[in-house]
Amino acid sequence: MTTSTASPETPLGAALPVPGRPAADIDTARVSYLVRQLLIALGEDPAREGLIGTPERVAAWWSNFLSPDDATSVTCFSEPLLSDQLVVVGGMSVWALCEHHMLPMNLEVTAGYVPDGEVVGLSKFGRIAAHFAGRLQVQERFTKQVAEYLTGVIGRKDVAVAVRGLHLCMSMRGVRMEAARTTTLHAGGRFGTDPVLNQQFLAAAQWNAA
Repeated sequence: MTTSTASPETPLGAALPVPGRPAADIDTARVSYLVRQLLIALGEDPAREGLIGTPERVAAWWSNFLSPDDATSVTCFSEPLLSDQLVVVGGMSVWALCEHHMLPMNLEVTAGYVPDGEVVGLSKFGRIAAHFAGRLQVQERFTKQVAEYLTGVIGRKDVAVAVRGLHLCMSMRGVRMEAARTTTLHAGGRFGTDPVLNQQFLAAAQWNAA
């Protein structure tokens, strides 16, 4: 068994520049104060029953959500006889926050790669997706970040990532289209040049999403 990261001895997420990443220290006291001021500006009374403690709870949530674990390494298992086998991991659902409106978006992630002598621990795919989701994001950047990190882990560009997103900024504001979904796809290496492999991944991704 081997343990690999995108660069040697580098914690998850530190190997790539991550735009929009929050600062290490979140001032929860100030966030709580600002939430209290927001409630007042909205015509609410933070001291009324039901809102008592709300600013503190909201601040604690922000701190928790914007502090994804950086210490998770990516475990790979040696499988010298494996090659040219498509591995697809789907059913991963993570929440991120749209950086344009600060509203939630649910991202359903499917990732695929072609092993060459070793396989990536399956649970790590979900950890990687959750790490890059825990911030102010856009779906397009998220898809690229997950794909680039997996590329660094396996050491080759033979990585595909498909993401299907439900954006509350589109469902509950603006056009208010509740059924709207956004799909983004990264097809690197052989996934971009081999149409059969690409179609196999897309078929598996669609099956996982069913």
